[in-house]
Amino acid sequence: MHLKLTSILVMIIVMTIRFQAMAQSQPVTWTVEQLVSPEALAERINANKAPLPLVISVGPSALIKGSVDAGEAHEKASISQLKSILAKESKNREVIIYCGCCPFAKCPNVRPALALLKDLKFSDAKLLNLEKNVKTDWIDKGYPVNEK
Repeated sequence: MHLKLTSILVMIIVMTIRFQAMAQSQPVTWTVEQLVSPEALAERINANKAPLPLVISVGPSALIKGSVDAGEAHEKASISQLKSILAKESKNREVIIYCGCCPFAKCPNVRPALALLKDLKFSDAKLLNLEKNVKTDWIDKGYPVNEK
């Protein structure tokens, strides 16, 4: 009887730990309203009408014209850099993040960056809808890029 009770308690503890881990690892999601099409952002950049959004690369490189490079958001140092960039901004400022290393389902960078924007209470946080990658969905379409 004692062994059976111990086994049940161990199972409960293991299941509790698993459920807690699953809850913590759930990906940050975004709404359709938070997605910005590459075409729409390119038009805004080309029109150069104020106010322009703050566009932040949370991936390997800030290729989009006028974007700021925070570094790859899956790294702690890059999250610190992103915090520094955001610290200077109004919580109501439109912020558009992008990575473009790969499709969202595989991207290690957009979720930590969006989670930070949410934690910092940015009310107009958006995600550039790069369905495949920044090369295919931005560069190959001739949209504006930063000069090297």
